[in-house]
Amino acid sequence: MEDLRQLALDAKAWPFAEARAVLKRIGDKTPEKGHVLFETGYGPSGLPHIGTFGEVARTSMVRHAFSVLSDVPTRLIAFSDDMDGLRKVPENLPEQDMLEQHLGQPLSSIPDPFGTHESLGAHNNARLMAFLDEFGFEYEFRSSTDCYKDGEFDATLLQVLERFEAVLNVILPTLGEERRATYSPFLPVCPKTGRVLQVPVVERNTDAGTIVYEDEDGAKVEVPVTGGHCKLQWKVDWAMRWTALDVDYEMSGKDLIDSVNLSGKICRIIGGTPPAGFTYELFLDDNGEKISKSRGNGLSVEEWLRYAPPESLSLFMYQKPKAAKRLYFDVIPRNVDDHISHLFSLPGQDPAKQLENPAWHIHRGNPPIEEGAQLNFNILLNLASVCHSEEKSVLWHFISRYRPEANPETAPTLDKLIEFAINYYRDFVKPAKQYRKATEVEIKALEDLLASLEGLDKNAPAEDIQTEVYEIGKRHPFTELKDWFRALYEILLGQSQGPRMGSFIALYGIGETCDLLRRAIGGEDLST
Repeated sequence: MEDLRQLALDAKAWPFAEARAVLKRIGDKTPEKGHVLFETGYGPSGLPHIGTFGEVARTSMVRHAFSVLSDVPTRLIAFSDDMDGLRKVPENLPEQDMLEQHLGQPLSSIPDPFGTHESLGAHNNARLMAFLDEFGFEYEFRSSTDCYKDGEFDATLLQVLERFEAVLNVILPTLGEERRATYSPFLPVCPKTGRVLQVPVVERNTDAGTIVYEDEDGAKVEVPVTGGHCKLQWKVDWAMRWTALDVDYEMSGKDLIDSVNLSGKICRIIGGTPPAGFTYELFLDDNGEKISKSRGNGLSVEEWLRYAPPESLSLFMYQKPKAAKRLYFDVIPRNVDDHISHLFSLPGQDPAKQLENPAWHIHRGNPPIEEGAQLNFNILLNLASVCHSEEKSVLWHFISRYRPEANPETAPTLDKLIEFAINYYRDFVKPAKQYRKATEVEIKALEDLLASLEGLDKNAPAEDIQTEVYEIGKRHPFTELKDWFRALYEILLGQSQGPRMGSFIALYGIGETCDLLRRAIGGEDLST
C-alpha cells in the first residue's frame, strides 16, 4: 500500500490531482469531525439526469483516489435541496394543474403527482437514490428539509443573521437595481400558505434569532430563522451548507464559477472554509449547443444504457472533464471500445501506468477481467451490418467459430455487448446504410483481394489478413491508401467508416468474405 501511495503522490491523472488538493486543504491530518466530507448537490424539481450521474461518478473517482493517498476516513453526501420552492412546473410531470396551485411551496411540501410518496420532493429523492444505487455508488443521502427542520443548520443560520450586513455587501453588487431593493438572504416560509417567500426583511433581531417581514396584507410577521421557518437564498444556502457540514470537496459546472466564488466569500464571512473544488465543462448536443434539461436537447442516461454498459458512460465522464464535449449518440461506440481497450491493457501495465489508466479509476482499482470480452463494439456493429441480422444467435454463430471458448455463459459481458450492438445497429446504423457499386479500378482491387483470400488458410490470423488487405491497396492506383479502405466500407458495409478489415474478415470468416466479394464484383445489391 505504501508503494502505491508513493506512486499516487506523483500520478498525473486528474482524480489524484484533485485528491491532493483535498489533502492540502485538511493539512494532511484528520479533520476535527473525524472524516473528509465529499458532497454532490441535486435539485429535485426534476428527475436525476446524466449531469447528476457525471457529478457523482467524478466525485467518487476523486474520493477513491484520496483513499489511496490517505488513511483518513471519507464520506460522500448526495444532498437534495428539497426545501427549495417550486418556481415553475416541469413539463414532464403529471397533474400539471394541481402542481400549478402549489407554486412557491417547498418541494417537500407539494403533493406527489405520481401518488407514490408523501411529496414531490420525496418522490424525486427516491428516484435519485434508486438511480445512484443502480450504479453501485457509495453515498449517504441528505435532505435539505430534514437538515433545516431538525436544527442541524441552526447554529450556522444564526451566524448568517449575525453577519447579515456583511453577507449583503457581497451579494448586492451582483444584483440589478430592482432586485437589490427587495433582496434578503433569508426566505421566510409563510405560516399561512407554506410558500417560500421572496420578501424584504424589514427588521431583524440577532439576540432572538428572528427576522420580521411585511406580509401581502401589510401586517408585519416575525419568524425565527431556525427550525425550518426560513430558507436561505441558494448562493447563501450553498455557503451555509459548506460551513454547517464542513464540506471538504464539491465540484460544479463552468456555469457556476461566479456562484462558487460568491459562496466562498460568504462561507468565510460566516466562519467556514470553502471546500476544495473542481470546475467541469458543460456538455454540448449534436449541434454544439449547450445541453439544457428544459430543452431536452441532449442524451439521457436511459438512452445511453440502451446502447452501452455504464462503464462506457463513466469513461465519457472521466475523459477530459475540463473540455466541452458533445454528448450525443455517435460518441457511444468510441467510448465502449476505449473502455474495453483500457480494461484489457491494465493487467500488463506497471503500477505507475495503471494509476493513469481510466479503467483503474472507473473500477475503483479493481477492474474485472473476462477473457471472452475482447471483441470491440465496432466489430460487432459491422458483423450485424454485414449479416443483416438483429438476432444474437446469428452473431454468436460467427463469434463462437472465431473464438470457440466463448459463449453466452463463459462470456456474459460479451453477450450483453452483443445486445447493445444490435440495439445501436437497429436504431442508428441500419437506417443510415448506403451501399454503392464498385468502380472499374475498385473491381480490379476486389478481384485481387478475392484471389489473395482464397489462397489463405481459413484460420489465418487477423494480422496476416490485414497485411494482405494493406498490400493489395498499395498495388492498385488509389490516391491514398485510406481511399481503398473507404471503398471496402462503402461497397461491402454501406458506410463510410468501418473496422480494421483483418479483424473483421477473421471474425466474419474468409469463406463468407469471399462470397461477399464475388457478389460485389458481380454488381449485386448487398443491402439484402
